[in-house]
Amino acid sequence: MIKTVSILCNYILLVVLVGVVFGCQNDDTPIQDDSLATLVANYDTKIDNVIACAATSLVATDQIEAFVYPRPGVTDLRYFETDSITVDKNDYQNYTQIPLEASAVFNGHLQKFTRQLTQEKWVIITFLEAGVLQLSNPIRLKHNTRPTEFSTAVTIDQQQPTMPRFEWQDGIYQDNTIYFQVLSNANNDLLSGTYTLDTHFQYYKTANVVLNVTESTPPALVNGSDYGFTLMGVSEDNWVNLWIEKSFTITP
Repeated sequence: MIKTVSILCNYILLVVLVGVVFGCQNDDTPIQDDSLATLVANYDTKIDNVIACAATSLVATDQIEAFVYPRPGVTDLRYFETDSITVDKNDYQNYTQIPLEASAVFNGHLQKFTRQLTQEKWVIITFLEAGVLQLSNPIRLKHNTRPTEFSTAVTIDQQQPTMPRFEWQDGIYQDNTIYFQVLSNANNDLLSGTYTLDTHFQYYKTANVVLNVTESTPPALVNGSDYGFTLMGVSEDNWVNLWIEKSFTITP
């Protein structure tokens, strides 16, 4: 009888402990599974709410860099990819998490995953935000067939010295659908991050800006100071066709 009671008490204790463990989980508890389909099944999910794209690395032609804008407060940033480009890009069963550590770009305003790949694939980046799983649109890697073109070809008009106007043209590939412009200071801090459908942008006028990742009012530019301009020309499937980078000095 005593042995039976002891077994029963141990069983009850186990049930209580399991209940406590699962009861302590909250909406931001990461699911430990490599499948994107499993992750999606365990969270409220929002699609097309992560700003992300990918480009050929300047370091090596068989290396890609996948960039993401992690809004303030997000957690559990993850990188998923398919086995090939021939699978259905919209079927989450085809995506497996690759355990990559993201690194800071523009001192943390953006993050990037760096991956050495010989084969082109589809990529999705996710993060948790207030208990909701946020997913990027599928990103088509093209580092073999359409490697990113790197250039310095941008015209900088300083008729209004502290409000320079930048103008550029498409390069080798003509199917860019949107352009991401970053203005940074000498410390590589992002001052403004904007998207336009046009091939021009003026600091800091937002009349033609269709998406803005500038988190606060950007500072006025200072005469005699050095700055950097970075541009990504992005195709509809989120591949960076054109990368322009140029340093300049504000001249009175």
